[in-house]
Amino acid sequence: MLRVRCLRGGSRGAEAAHFIGSRLGRAFTGWVQRSLQSTQAAAASQNRCAAEDKAQSPAPKECPVCSYNEWDPLEEVIVGRAENACVPPFSVEVKANTYEKYWGFYQKFGGESFPKDHVKKAIAEIEEMCNILKKEGVIVKRPDPIDWSVKYRTPDFESTGMYAAMPRDILLVVGNEIIEAPMAWRARFFEYRAYRRIIKDYFNNGAKWTTAPKPTMADELYDQDYPIRSVEDRHKLAAQGKFVTTEFEPCFDAADFIRAGRDIFVQRSQVTNYMGIEWMRRHLAPDYRVHVISFKDPNPMHIDATFNIIGPGLVLSNPDRPCHQIELFKKAGWTVIHPPVPLIPDDHPLWMSSKWLSMNVLMLDEKRVMVDANETSIQKMFENLGHMNMSFLYLVSPTACSKGRHFYN
Repeated sequence: MLRVRCLRGGSRGAEAAHFIGSRLGRAFTGWVQRSLQSTQAAAASQNRCAAEDKAQSPAPKECPVCSYNEWDPLEEVIVGRAENACVPPFSVEVKANTYEKYWGFYQKFGGESFPKDHVKKAIAEIEEMCNILKKEGVIVKRPDPIDWSVKYRTPDFESTGMYAAMPRDILLVVGNEIIEAPMAWRARFFEYRAYRRIIKDYFNNGAKWTTAPKPTMADELYDQDYPIRSVEDRHKLAAQGKFVTTEFEPCFDAADFIRAGRDIFVQRSQVTNYMGIEWMRRHLAPDYRVHVISFKDPNPMHIDATFNIIGPGLVLSNPDRPCHQIELFKKAGWTVIHPPVPLIPDDHPLWMSSKWLSMNVLMLDEKRVMVDANETSIQKMFENLGHMNMSFLYLVSPTACSKGRHFYN
């Protein structure tokens, strides 16, 4: 899902986070140069820019794209599609991001459809999620169905596609701007095509639209001899700062960035390199600050199942993948919450993900959250949060086999 429009100034922004600058001061100049600004200030800045450009631009007064963080009241969202999902070919970057027990699956089925019964269930679950969002008053947009099994070729590589199930992976909204990420997997090179109709519509209605430099994805972008044979290998390589992607050219997935008003946090991962981070830093400066944080993660790829900011100065931090800079956040007054161990069974097929998808929740606002219906322990965690300070309402997303909706006050 991609947060496209949130209520302007609907939250206190990142007020709890502003202590980073005020308490740590000059000792960490360059990492956090000044206090985090609220989403109200960010929205006001955009409004001033719009007013200044009014004479030159025929864009409508009310832009349909406006989002600065992960928790403001959600008004509009893009939800992906699992239709026609294909197994990516077993190239080196896919190998580095998947678990050894699934390598045989990729080698055998790369370029073919994922198991049809799984795809069917995924489609049903996503449809039910859309129904819940619509009933909560959220406008839902969907990408176009595409045949991802079609082979394509560039001067540097050939591949088939994967899916358009995860718009958060490829698109990042910063204020009234939609940024298309260049991506790092060859199987995702043309994934942006599924979203072009939606993005053009947003652009025609006043949104900014930026496409990051598209990488060649030539062999030089990847360490062809990336030496992974076990989890221990992954831990060792990650600790050494070695990843399957090189610094040959910029690449990044949008899902490695997470927003908190004027401050955006990012990790160097298997799919996001420092050149990609630097491109984002320069592109967003001086209005936004991009901060690199890191984790004890044997296979870093996408930040929101590791470090998920769910409110002003409130973050879910994965206890299995601790943040190396977490003391900075604690000293700055952030509330750091370690979510419970996921309940998903070990035999559940997770071809490209870890169990910690349980903490990758969707905030509808500061008091409502959508979570997995089967993850009762994290539901209890949110209940306890509500008792402490937030009066959470929470919305549980049913699986395809369940009926009804469940609310907990």
